Amino acid sequence: MSRWAVILAGGVGSRFWPVSTPDRPKQLLPLVTAEPMLAATLRRVQPLAPPKHTLVLTNASLTGAVRQLAPDLPPRNVIAEPRPAGTAAALAWAADTVVRLDGPDAVMICVHADWAIGDEPGFRDALERAARAAEKHHALITIGVVPTRPDPGFGYIQGGDMVHGEELLRRVARFVEKPDRARAEAMRREGYLWNSGIFAWRAGDFLAELRAHTPEVAPALDNAAGDATRFFAEVKPIAVDVGVLERSSRVMMLPGDFAWDDVGTWASLGRVRARDAQDNAVSGSVFAHEAARNVVHAEAGTVVLYGVSDLVVVTREGLTLVTTREHSADLKRLIDALPPAMRDPG
Repeated sequence: MSRWAVILAGGVGSRFWPVSTPDRPKQLLPLVTAEPMLAATLRRVQPLAPPKHTLVLTNASLTGAVRQLAPDLPPRNVIAEPRPAGTAAALAWAADTVVRLDGPDAVMICVHADWAIGDEPGFRDALERAARAAEKHHALITIGVVPTRPDPGFGYIQGGDMVHGEELLRRVARFVEKPDRARAEAMRREGYLWNSGIFAWRAGDFLAELRAHTPEVAPALDNAAGDATRFFAEVKPIAVDVGVLERSSRVMMLPGDFAWDDVGTWASLGRVRARDAQDNAVSGSVFAHEAARNVVHAEAGTVVLYGVSDLVVVTREGLTLVTTREHSADLKRLIDALPPAMRDPG
């Protein structure tokens, strides 16, 4: 089996303001460990696909930074997205690239660059199983993560019938977009899994389903004839879950349990970073006394906490953010209210 790793590394990550900026988005930052998140993702998938079989799709403005971070990748394997067009478009272009370079039978293992993975061997094992299932069944495989909490910020997947002769593989009954907390708790009890966005499929199988079910993307792909600029100019943005997976009858699901977390807010770092005895998750020069459950990211200066709990404190040169863990999920409202000169302190 020929395998390719496809890493989606677009977006800005505005919920990690003020550290994350358009020129320095979260996937290039060391938010979980001392390693930039994209670098950690590349390292995790390298045992499954060598650099020459690894594609990174990112914002056009970031291709230079990505190539600098990943010098082992061939330059053509860093693919610039001229504008945000959704995951269906990004994965369609990746699949088209794989077919042109390696043929339709090559298997794509698709991940995002901004995840925390606690059990890396377990993660790779799940990807390996998904790749084998994709090749054997000519199916679109998604890995559903076993939930650890009723999180309303994630989508969920309901498993359907078992696939004959397979121990864990099921057909997908349905996808559920971000429910409220009560429904998330009920779905967790009923055995639903988190919709992680981890996929494996043969490039040709994915393109066949896309052409059959996704008019938002397929015509632009056929018209582009290998021209990325034309493709991204014509395509209509849509998520791959909505545009392909929810419309296809060839989708199957494997469970995964490898301490996966979508690092989406400052508060989420309290789950994935190493923590001290008072449950503070800190990075940089920090001293905490009688302080608990705080998240601190200090790029500049020293932060001293005394007698406070459940705060988020972020420092960079020239600017300090202080908020609560609860409010850190909604930084867009704050950013919209800031004077323009304060949004990016440079």
